[in-house]
Amino acid sequence: MKQNSTVKEQSLNPQPSARATSQAHDESLDERVLAALNAAGEKKAIEPVVLDLREIASFTDYFLIVSGANERQVQAISDEINETLKKSGHAAARVEGYKTAEWILLDYGDFVVHVFEQKARKFYDLERLWRESKRVELPPEFRADGSSLRRES
Repeated sequence: MKQNSTVKEQSLNPQPSARATSQAHDESLDERVLAALNAAGEKKAIEPVVLDLREIASFTDYFLIVSGANERQVQAISDEINETLKKSGHAAARVEGYKTAEWILLDYGDFVVHVFEQKARKFYDLERLWRESKRVELPPEFRADGSSLRRES
């Protein structure tokens, strides 16, 4: 996996568990994960989270989890991520859940993007299910202000 920018620990929960706050020091996120974050931000994705699964899973390295306010926004976020990565030569190996748009999964092999409708994200709660993973601090140019992901200039 090509590594590009520094990753630090980030806690998006007010009172995170000890495992959820384990740090990912001196690591880098793949440029494709950053491109997916940027694409999600273009469509105003809500509550972005990147989980580092390398120490606990063999099927992928990272989960990128974002939300949309409704089915149309979930599809728009998914479309933007898919098109952005396809243009750079990285097509998704698999896309699931697009029609219902409650939870769209885009599988890029060494990272998986989960785009949820807000209620579905709370119901499935991947952050809790994968609480043994490390929560990755997003690069400084990305900021979650509580409502949507924005890329700062």
